[in-house]
Amino acid sequence: MTSAGVRGYTEHDAPADSIYNQCVRCGLCLPSCPTYLETLTETSGPRGRISLIKAVGEGELDLRSAGFVHQMSECLDCRACEAVCPSGVHYGQLVETARAQLQQAAPARSPGALMARYFGLRLLFSRLGFLRFAARLLRFYQRSGLQTLARRSGLLGALGLSKIESAAPRISERFFIPAGQHYTASASRMSVMLHAGCIMQVAFSEVHEATVEMLQRSRCNVVVPAAQGCCGAIAVHAGEIDLARELAKRNIETFEKSSADLYVVNAAGCGSALKEYGELFHDDPVWARRGHDFSAEVRDICELLWEIGIPSPTRAVIARATYQDACHLAHAQRITAQPRALLAGISGLELIDLPESSVCCGSAGIYNLTEPAMAARLQKRKIDNLLTTGADLVITANPGCAMQLRAGLKAAGSSMRVEHVVEVLNQAYA
Repeated sequence: MTSAGVRGYTEHDAPADSIYNQCVRCGLCLPSCPTYLETLTETSGPRGRISLIKAVGEGELDLRSAGFVHQMSECLDCRACEAVCPSGVHYGQLVETARAQLQQAAPARSPGALMARYFGLRLLFSRLGFLRFAARLLRFYQRSGLQTLARRSGLLGALGLSKIESAAPRISERFFIPAGQHYTASASRMSVMLHAGCIMQVAFSEVHEATVEMLQRSRCNVVVPAAQGCCGAIAVHAGEIDLARELAKRNIETFEKSSADLYVVNAAGCGSALKEYGELFHDDPVWARRGHDFSAEVRDICELLWEIGIPSPTRAVIARATYQDACHLAHAQRITAQPRALLAGISGLELIDLPESSVCCGSAGIYNLTEPAMAARLQKRKIDNLLTTGADLVITANPGCAMQLRAGLKAAGSSMRVEHVVEVLNQAYA
């Protein structure tokens, strides 16, 4: 019950009291929370945020209060707290549904947030034809000399676009567009569907190419249907849950119509979203069942290659490398050993432990646009740790991490390269 004059949650996609009442306030989550580590403020940690979510639910705090809005935005939704919570609190669901409530009740606060929400979510990620068109324009800008001119002229700073422009991914020379491709393996053991995603197909096409080659090498046929689309992860994180459901239905239906045995993904954030489609449809029994059935067949590329085994590498990869845990691979999917085990089998690759490897780098989807100050602090923290390793290569498993790390390393004047796990694995074969 909400007190008079205090606006609480509506029934649609509200944070569940059965989840927030699970929290016993033990505080074991605090050392794992990136924003708490940076601020040492109770409300900037999971325990404090759960208290705020509960206060709104019980009518003690207005949904639109500045403190609540700020904390729901400042949370990275990295899920590090979930991995250490002894009570099994599904914190991510709480934050995501709280954001959905805010989206209904309170407008976005900054120009960056507005641009990310309406231009990004409603146009680019929902209609991938627009994404490819925008990517072609960005590629021309990056490769024609216009980018250098714009940066040197000071125009970007004058227009307040410097941070947004610097956060843009380097667009691939060629795109990996899903168009019904079939890649056949010799003596195949199974058929898998590759999730082409959105950003991955225009800015990380080389990762898809390496993924296909590693799957073929491991005796998997690969199909890439044209009908698939964005996984919906960024929409969920932004509180646009109904939009995420629309995107999820498209991917579920595409997989159901195929003859593929498994659905393979090479982006940690996408994989986490794809594996939680059942929960996404919590109030729709029919789609919840279809979502759960779909999610049961989803595998991260590292997870699958470790499960089925890969051929012994045939060439050395000479590098001093360190592995950065992507949050939604390590915390949401609990996949940490498999990538390291696969990399350990490569001759010549020296793996160096990274301090605070599982602390978020500050990318977190569109977080560096909506919360640029905290994103920059976490980026610096991560880059400082990377530089202590003396590595010349950092390996990760998520496009957002790769973009954030590359930008941070460049700003620090480092020549350290950033590559995906599957790219490094693929280099180990002649």
